[in-house]
Amino acid sequence: METFFGSVLVCVAALVLDRWLGEPVRWHPLVGFGRWAAGVERYLNPSAGPVPSPGHRILRGLVAVCLVVAPVLLVAGWLVSALPQPLLWLAEVAGLWLALSLRGLAEHGQAVAQALHAGDLARARQQVGRIVSRNAQALDDRGVAAAATESMLENGADAVFASLFWYLVAGLPGVLLHRMINTLDAMWGYRNDRFLYFGRVAARLDDAMNWLPARLTALTYAALGHSRLALHCWRRQAAAWDSPNAGPVMASGAGALGVTLGGPAPYAGGLKPRPLLGSGPAATAATVEAAIRLIQRGAGLWLAVLLVLATGARWLATGAPQ
Repeated sequence: METFFGSVLVCVAALVLDRWLGEPVRWHPLVGFGRWAAGVERYLNPSAGPVPSPGHRILRGLVAVCLVVAPVLLVAGWLVSALPQPLLWLAEVAGLWLALSLRGLAEHGQAVAQALHAGDLARARQQVGRIVSRNAQALDDRGVAAAATESMLENGADAVFASLFWYLVAGLPGVLLHRMINTLDAMWGYRNDRFLYFGRVAARLDDAMNWLPARLTALTYAALGHSRLALHCWRRQAAAWDSPNAGPVMASGAGALGVTLGGPAPYAGGLKPRPLLGSGPAATAATVEAAIRLIQRGAGLWLAVLLVLATGARWLATGAPQ
């Protein structure tokens, strides 16, 4: 029980650090990890030369994931076994803080919303282009608002709630493994000629690790918004989305906000057909801000529930009358 109580305090401390400091501007470990992963990928998945068979490319992708992830996990495991408790607690707070991105997510969303409020579509497109992969220059103001809102909802699941979940489940190694796999999926999880097979292992691992956190996130959004509509949209619309985890998160989030998201979107390869999510008017700058508040309130709800559970468990273990 003391271990669980300490883990909850680590979550509180990490979110407080994120609130105060945000993401490191320089020397973020994920930047170095991304460079290492890119180098491994270039070596094992070269663009020149004979093209290996699909099975061979999947195998190379598996080897790449192991080569990239194993060193970090070995260091994390050593820290857990070797550090005395006060230092381990500090290492866990630092690791979870670096994995979280609540303030950074809000700052990116606010930059889009402020540009839309000012009527500066060019700046809004520039800002949304930093957080989505679609062709931002082809978006009108509603398209920009929808893209930013979708990014807030989906990244809230990946960079906030899943990080908290995996730390609580598996400690420092768990949260680092999730963050690394999520980063590899973002780098290699494309369905194009280069990554269709090579990135499959990273994509499947990301799907597996985010399955339960995504559904807990969808429940969180539903609990804090238009609950009945959110649950209805989740049940009716999520399965039509091309991602098994983004579907529930974004359908529930759109319903919770009472807006319509999804629909056809422009990408580099042309217009991509996508189903509609949610119900209600089109997204606006206010919708982006509402999505940010939904995620912030969700993080507060998680902490409140965890503190109640941890305090209750501690009381039952140490102070309850027999």
